[in-house]
Amino acid sequence: MKLYIKHMVSNCCKTIVRATLKDLGLHCVAVDLGEIEVEGIIPLELLDQLKIALLNSGHELMDDKRRVLTEKIKETIIDLIHHTDETPKIKNSDYISRILEYDYTYLANLFSEVTGTTIEHYIIAHKIERAKELLFYDELNLTQIASKLNYSSVAHLSTQFKKVTGLTPTLFKQLKHNGRIALENVGIV
Repeated sequence: MKLYIKHMVSNCCKTIVRATLKDLGLHCVAVDLGEIEVEGIIPLELLDQLKIALLNSGHELMDDKRRVLTEKIKETIIDLIHHTDETPKIKNSDYISRILEYDYTYLANLFSEVTGTTIEHYIIAHKIERAKELLFYDELNLTQIASKLNYSSVAHLSTQFKKVTGLTPTLFKQLKHNGRIALENVGIV
């Protein structure tokens, strides 16, 4: 039996969910981000216990197919931006459509209806978070970060970065190097 779980976005989450299943005496066949497969059919009483146990660990069992597909879209985007070394050099819409095997227009409309935001805004938010992470660790320069995140130019990355964070990438990096001055001190917050 396949079950879909919300807020399951890392290997740590997989470990927590696997332990939760084991504690309830459920045999896990497979665990992937956002979904698990257990042996057999789970009785309703045990399913209720699983729902509560998952909520206690910050996860949520999903049964609405629209929400499940929305979570799959989010997981695909997170995997694309945060867990791949090189972003594919194809349009995000083509990538998402290919991975989930649905028409992109359908996915985009569904995502907007369920989340109240667009896939594009969700992607931008995650790209900027990834850029902040890469800037913080100071292993790549801005040109390399722009390339890694599939931006057309450093200027495009910088414009989106400032629009989302209120800071230029250079200022963000300087704040990090200056002992992480509180944003309140620079009049940002």
